[in-house]
Amino acid sequence: MSLDTVPKPIAGPSSFLDDRLGAGNFLQRNLRKVFPDHWSFLLGEIALYSFIILLLTGTFLTFWFKPSMGEVVYQGSYPQLYGVHMSEAYASALHISFDVRGGLLIRQIHHWAALLFVAGMMVHMLRVFFTGAYRKPRELNWIIGVLLLTLALAEGLTGYSLPDDLLSGAGLRITEGVAISIPLVGTYITFFLFGGEYPGEDVISRFYSLHILLIPGILLALISAHMILMWVQKHTQMPGKGRTETNVVGAPFYPTFMVKSGAYFLFTFGALALLGTFAQINPIWLFGPYTPADISAGSQPDFYMGFLEGALRLMPAWEINFLGYTLPLSVLIPALVPMGIIMTGLALYPFAERWITGDNREHHLTDRPRNNPHRTSIGISAITFYGILWLLGANDEISSTFHIPLYTTTEVGRVAIFVGPAIAYFITYRFCIGLQRRDQETVLHGVESGVIKRLPHGEYIEVHVPPAEDLVALVQGKKRIPAIEAEPDGAGVPPKGMRNPLGRLRAKLSRAYSEDSDAISLDTDGHHVEGHGHAAVGAGADETKSIGH
Repeated sequence: MSLDTVPKPIAGPSSFLDDRLGAGNFLQRNLRKVFPDHWSFLLGEIALYSFIILLLTGTFLTFWFKPSMGEVVYQGSYPQLYGVHMSEAYASALHISFDVRGGLLIRQIHHWAALLFVAGMMVHMLRVFFTGAYRKPRELNWIIGVLLLTLALAEGLTGYSLPDDLLSGAGLRITEGVAISIPLVGTYITFFLFGGEYPGEDVISRFYSLHILLIPGILLALISAHMILMWVQKHTQMPGKGRTETNVVGAPFYPTFMVKSGAYFLFTFGALALLGTFAQINPIWLFGPYTPADISAGSQPDFYMGFLEGALRLMPAWEINFLGYTLPLSVLIPALVPMGIIMTGLALYPFAERWITGDNREHHLTDRPRNNPHRTSIGISAITFYGILWLLGANDEISSTFHIPLYTTTEVGRVAIFVGPAIAYFITYRFCIGLQRRDQETVLHGVESGVIKRLPHGEYIEVHVPPAEDLVALVQGKKRIPAIEAEPDGAGVPPKGMRNPLGRLRAKLSRAYSEDSDAISLDTDGHHVEGHGHAAVGAGADETKSIGH
């Protein structure tokens, strides 16, 4: 069916709305909007569907949860805690788990959906970063994505603390320590959250308000803005045959993408339902109620907060006393600096890249990660930085499991946090250059056919055949990374703006960033090319262009 033909299921409702609201043309146009068909564009939908499931399951849980720290004596159906003094919040969480029909299943689906929500956003953001889909005109949508991820972490923290069990209480204690370490305002923030001295009487009710009202409301508004901007600006798409900066190649929203999205939502829900049924998570009845005097061995937060836990464990004891005030850097630095580096770096990167390269063009075709080695290397370095912190958040478990002294794991982590990202950068850069060379070799000399040929002088070679047109189009979709004009004129005078230290730094960064980025532009006229000890049949030119050093 042509995109110019309006299907009957669209034509009927469009006419109905057009007669009453004048919105028929709008509906027809948008229901036939074309969406790219590459699988990676569905990664963001995992986060969207998880958020919808979070809203539905969270609404169910609010019917029975009591956000109060008032003390009660447990008299529910879990015999091991019968007669134990606990908060109303913890008692109601136990009631949901054991006495409400389907309560434990919904609790577990809710928790798994929270993990998948954050993980889905992380993977989606990595896809956007490594393909350069954040470039003009999508910088604003990238900023919204960074804000969404930050708010999701806060939403997870507030929800994780609500049951008031021993494990969540340990995390709440760390939250209190971080808040009170902030200079000047730390004590005010702490007293506001906890309603007085720790543990106070109000933290559960205040976290509950944040968790079900304020943060979800902001998340919903930002997700709506994110989707509207995406719809207006259209999707980016991978380079390939027939794909340009001015078109979108794919399937229409109705019926293809709508059916695909509906099935994907059901698949996501089914996966979460299976996890909630068969994979136990957060068994609060095993931890017991929280008391400030107790702590459980091997306490670990959810994965998305693990990197902050690791930073706290790696940081040496360091305090500064000045004018009667104590600045606990051993808490303040690990709590704020890693998060600041990651989130601030993400938010500023599109603008920093544009400043370095001087690239003000609109981009609707994405990059293959290998074709921008420095960007890809920076991303892998950031992942390595995050991963080391995340791993060292469980240094006690590593020490216990592998019988390594705890201090050894800590010291190794303190070195690895600086050395690891640098090594990851170098290795990733070389991989990217190697993959570009392989792409060039494929286009020049074809692909292996599996056919062995004997030459007249007795040598055996494998015959290569021309690569598929789609593969050639994908490889040749690589574009040169621009660099600012920084060369001196005939009189040896640098361009305006390049004469001060900042300008010279920008020129050096631009030259390094665009290095090894010459576009692959090959003659594909079908000539037979021989070389490198084998017969290559297909596209090629006698003279090749080297990629990299």
